Amino acid sequence: MVLDLVVIATAITLGPLHNSAFILLLSSRRGVRQGLAFLLSWLANLIAVIACVVLLTGGQPPARHSAPSTAVIDAKLAIGLALVLYSAHRYRRPPRPHGPPRWAARIDSASPAAAAGLAWLLQPWALVGAGAATAIDANLSTLADWLALTGYCLLATLSLVVMEMYTVWAPAVANARLNALRSWLEQHQELLIVTLSLLLGLWLTARSIAELVT
Repeated sequence: MVLDLVVIATAITLGPLHNSAFILLLSSRRGVRQGLAFLLSWLANLIAVIACVVLLTGGQPPARHSAPSTAVIDAKLAIGLALVLYSAHRYRRPPRPHGPPRWAARIDSASPAAAAGLAWLLQPWALVGAGAATAIDANLSTLADWLALTGYCLLATLSLVVMEMYTVWAPAVANARLNALRSWLEQHQELLIVTLSLLLGLWLTARSIAELVT
């Protein structure tokens, strides 16, 4: 479970869409405040999903090879296959120009509530679903699993935390470097989405098949 959570959280935190949007927020007139609202909403979403899983399982994983356990593995397999197919679709479709989203023109007048809502919209819910399916195996009677779930939420938010802290500590330097990073992300957005989707999809598919046959 721990290794799967690390892989999923890494794929989440490296996603180009929310990172580009977050940099746009940070470059706005009230960037630090809007960035904090986005970050906290992002983290709260992850925690809320994990909390729902814990309430559903009571903190005890389903018995191995039971119907609930098999259903969870089937769900992870379906997500993995869907990600592989999605990466193939993105790879085969004609390239499209990428630029600042339409809401970027109104970013200076956006409220922290709008920034928080944007975090919810940009959350990669397929990946979050894979994390939730993996977290079902958590045994909350052990400290290690508590730490694993906490680490998953923090790792999935790590890129946002680093950029927020960088902007607070060195705003002038951070603005220039983060905007350069945003330009790079926009130029390589398709490649990053295809690569992350394919790698995580293959990982989930392989792991799920292995769990079903053993």
